[in-house]
Amino acid sequence: MASLQEPWLLENGNLKGSSKEIRHGRTAHNMSSSSLRKKSDLTLVSKVRCGMLRHLLTNLQEVILGTKLTVLFPAIPLAIAAECYGFGRPWVFGLSLLGLTPLAERVSFLTEQIAYYTGPTVGGLLNATCGNATELIIAIFALWQHKIEVVKYSLLGSILSNLLLVLGTSLFCGGIANLGKEQKYDRRQADVNALLLLLALLCHMLPLLFRISAASVSLTEVPTLQLSRVSSIIMLLAYITYIIFQLVTHRQLFEAQEESEEHGDDLSEETPVIGFWSGIVWLVGMTAVIALLSEFVVGTIEDASESWGLSVSFISIILLPIVGNAAEHAGAVIFAFKNKLDISLGVALGSATQISMFVVPLCVIVAWILGIEMDLNFNLLETGALALSIITTAFTLQVIYIYIY
Repeated sequence: MASLQEPWLLENGNLKGSSKEIRHGRTAHNMSSSSLRKKSDLTLVSKVRCGMLRHLLTNLQEVILGTKLTVLFPAIPLAIAAECYGFGRPWVFGLSLLGLTPLAERVSFLTEQIAYYTGPTVGGLLNATCGNATELIIAIFALWQHKIEVVKYSLLGSILSNLLLVLGTSLFCGGIANLGKEQKYDRRQADVNALLLLLALLCHMLPLLFRISAASVSLTEVPTLQLSRVSSIIMLLAYITYIIFQLVTHRQLFEAQEESEEHGDDLSEETPVIGFWSGIVWLVGMTAVIALLSEFVVGTIEDASESWGLSVSFISIILLPIVGNAAEHAGAVIFAFKNKLDISLGVALGSATQISMFVVPLCVIVAWILGIEMDLNFNLLETGALALSIITTAFTLQVIYIYIY
C-alpha cells in the first residue's frame, strides 16, 4: 500500500530528499544511478608516490571502474574501430548503443560530484539540463541530418518508456516485493509532474487537431509549424519557471521542513571522491564521447533497420530509449524493490517531464534556428498513445491516493 510523505529530493526540479542530499544537490536521478555503482579500492593507488600520477589513477579508478557497468566500456573503442575500419554498419549501431549505456550513468555520477561543490541550486540546474543528455544529443544529431522522424520517435519513446515500462515495472515489482508493507510516495511530486505532462500533451495535441480540422494539409502546414514553435516557447518558459520556483524562490520553504524532520534515515553522509575541476573535465569528455557515439547511432540506424528486419520507428521508439537509459531504469526498479518508491517516481515522472517540457520544445527551437521545419505534430497514433499513457499514469496515482484516504 502506498501513502504520502514530505518532498525530500530534487529530481529534475522536484524537491525531494534528506537535508544531507539537498545540501549536496543529490537527485532521484543520481540516487537511481548510484544503485549500479561500486566502492573503489584505492589501496594500491594510494601507494603511488607521484602526486599527479596518483591523482590521475584515482580519477580513473572512480570514474571508469566505479560502476557495475564497467564491462560495457570496451564497446566504445570497438564502435570507433568498427566505424574507422568499415565494419558492418549494424555492428557500429549496436556497439554504439552499448557504449552509451555506461556513459549515461557516468554523466549522472559526475553531475552529482560537481554538485557537492556548487550546492543544490547549481546541482539541480545541472541535473535539469544533463539528466537526459543522451536523448538530447542524439536528437540534435538527428536534426542536423534532417531525420525529423527519428527525433520525434526517439523522444516519444523516452516518454512512453518512463511512464509505462519504468513506472509500471517499479510499481509492480515494489508491490510484489513488499507485500504487507506500506509503500510511501509524495503526492505533490506526482501531481506537479502530472500537470506538467498534461500541459505538454495539450501543446502536442493542438497542432494535430489543427491539421486534422482543415480540408487540405497544405493549407495548415505553415500555421501548424508556427503554432508548434509558439507552443514550444511556452513549454520552455513554463519549465524554466518551474525550475526557478523549486530551486530559488521557494527553496527555503522546503529547507525549513527538512530542518524540523528527524534524520533517522539509513543514508550516510557522503563526500566527493573527485575534485571539482576533475569533474568538469570528465563531464566535458564524457559528453564529447556521447556526441560521437550519438552520431554513429544516427548515421547507422537505417542500416541496422534493414539488417535486423526492424522498422526505424520501432528502433527509435523501443530500442533507443531502453538502451540509452538502461542504468537509470534499472536503478528505479531496484529502489522499488527496496521500498523506496519516491525515488522510482522521481526517476520515471521527472525524466518524462523533462523530456516533454524541455527536450522536445528545445529540439523544435533548435530546428527553427537551423532552418529545419520540425513541429509538434507526432501523428494521430503516436499522439494518442502519448495521451493514453499520461492520462493512465495520472489516473492511477490519483486512484491510489483515493484508495488510501
